Amino acid sequence: MARILVAEDELAVREFVTRALAHYGHEVTAVDDGLKALEAVSVDAFDLLVTDIVMPGLDGIALALKLAKDRPELSILMMSGYAAERQRAHNLDALIHKVVAKPFTLEQICSAVDEVLAA
Repeated sequence: MARILVAEDELAVREFVTRALAHYGHEVTAVDDGLKALEAVSVDAFDLLVTDIVMPGLDGIALALKLAKDRPELSILMMSGYAAERQRAHNLDALIHKVVAKPFTLEQICSAVDEVLAA
């Protein structure tokens, strides 16, 4: 079981990912933007951040850059429905462990989480 922070501005996706990971036995905290994710990480310890790339306020890339500096032990899994944004994330391979393309299935997101946690 891992402690996972999910940062996703789309309610339906946030709930889907949160329920899927909780069903697999993980302890999940969910927030709707990058600024709230930074706040959550400042008060709690997490094993993994699962974040959308495109979010209002602080996007997933800026969030990953900040957390890589402040919390280098935190693994990061990104989600995006935009090809150009996925490419931006792949350019940060040293910071981001994996990028999952939206839409994804329950099996795909859980498999990606397992892969990142095992790395």
